[in-house]
Amino acid sequence: MSTEKQVRQPWVVGVSGASGTPYAAAVIRALVAAGEAVDLVVSRAARLTILDETGISFRDAHWEQDLTEWTGVDTGGVRYWAAGDFAAGPSSGSYPAKGMLIVPASTGAVAGVALGLSKDLLQRVASVTLKERRPLVVCVRETPLNGVTLKHLVELDTQGAVVLPASPGFYAGGSTAREMVDFVAGRVLDAVGVPHELYRRWEGELGTGGKVA
Repeated sequence: MSTEKQVRQPWVVGVSGASGTPYAAAVIRALVAAGEAVDLVVSRAARLTILDETGISFRDAHWEQDLTEWTGVDTGGVRYWAAGDFAAGPSSGSYPAKGMLIVPASTGAVAGVALGLSKDLLQRVASVTLKERRPLVVCVRETPLNGVTLKHLVELDTQGAVVLPASPGFYAGGSTAREMVDFVAGRVLDAVGVPHELYRRWEGELGTGGKVA
């Protein structure tokens, strides 16, 4: 019998201060449902957005309770790192993370990552992810986009990140806000190869109205 300890390899989910925290909740739920380990980083600005969009106060000291209230997930497979904790595991390239998903990504977070500022743990982990050549998905949630942000997004693409705007597709037949959110969350997971059943995939048949024949 092998006595080797299995190494935990999480996906780091970074939640920045852009509107769109339901996207983050959907991604976290789907990762946990797929049996993936999750490391969570919530920026200080994102706490205000979570409070504004859900009425939930996300607190470092009570993150398990608050995360379950926000997403409905069992926190057994989730590890939380405070945004100001630069000694956190994912801040080092030797930490065995699979990659990082920034959902949603504010224009400020986009700029910080593109420029390598590392002003908080979220940006630091993104920089580490890029330098280690691990998958980085940046789900930007802002409209319209100005020229500076577009340049930052091009820079992220050049560095190997996947720039994935939070743009729901209507061909999947979604008619509710939850279905639109799940579509975007599903595309985020598609970008890193995590299986899910969040939306109906296109199969080349017109006029199905979202109904599988």
